[in-house]
Amino acid sequence: MKNIMVCALSRSLKMICESNIRLANDKLKLLGYNVYFSKNANVCDSFISSSVNERVTDFHDALKNKNIDIILSVLGGYNANQLLDYIDYDLIKKNPKIICGYSDITVLLNAIYAQTGLITYLGPNFHSFAMKTGLEDTIEYFNKSINKELFYLDDPEYYSSDKWYDDQTKRKFIKNKGKIIINPGKAEGTIIGGNLCSFNLLQGTKYMPSLKDKILFIEEDSLVGEEFPYEFDRNLVSLIQQKDFDKVKGIVIGRSQTQTKMNLKKWKKILDKKELKNIPIIINANFGHTTPNATIPIGGYCIIDTYNKGNEIYISQK
Repeated sequence: MKNIMVCALSRSLKMICESNIRLANDKLKLLGYNVYFSKNANVCDSFISSSVNERVTDFHDALKNKNIDIILSVLGGYNANQLLDYIDYDLIKKNPKIICGYSDITVLLNAIYAQTGLITYLGPNFHSFAMKTGLEDTIEYFNKSINKELFYLDDPEYYSSDKWYDDQTKRKFIKNKGKIIINPGKAEGTIIGGNLCSFNLLQGTKYMPSLKDKILFIEEDSLVGEEFPYEFDRNLVSLIQQKDFDKVKGIVIGRSQTQTKMNLKKWKKILDKKELKNIPIIINANFGHTTPNATIPIGGYCIIDTYNKGNEIYISQK
């Protein structure tokens, strides 16, 4: 059995109700994982988090603990980038572990990859495992990815974009349209990215991974609601303006939440840029802030082949 240490690397465990903590804990145990919680996971200040020192200490303690295999973030949030200058990256190199989370945790995953060359995992947070229904595909991809299995990024028949944690008896599942090809083509490269606005926080820092020969996996949440197209567009433009963007091999965009009111016309408008003309682009892929949410290895290897219908995105950790 693998041992998981749940760390509040951004928002506090205090933000999750006791019943959902029990559900997530029980689900992970049922899947064969032993679950432990870091010392300061439940500390909660006015930023709905614990101090930088408390979070870094918990993270370092989890790395040093020889019995821990996986470090799983509690939630996303807004302040994971506060930790970047205080993390001991040599300690990570000496004690490589599976580090997983998404949303705000994007900054840590990509910074760790940039500083150490180690693969990290853009996937479910601890809270995700409290979901009573619709979690099967998320679990399948989580297990495949952390066990370093090869897989194609498939399309689930249904997905959910609801606030499931408010009332699990009123879930809404939507027929999935599947991946949509914006620019056809073939490409291969190393995966980086995640939540776009979080990833962009790394711009201009030593923690930003090189864009050369990369496949960008990017997605955005629904925080700005129907203003999503404008927010995504300007964040994408900021990324395009970075050094070596012209050497990016391809882009995979995660499925957007229904609250954003996105459609194909809006996506085509955003992606109609001269800098994007010659690379394959796929949207509505199975990762991000909807359910199911595939686990994507940051630093892993991706082949895009839009002519391989149904299996356009191949992921490995070679």
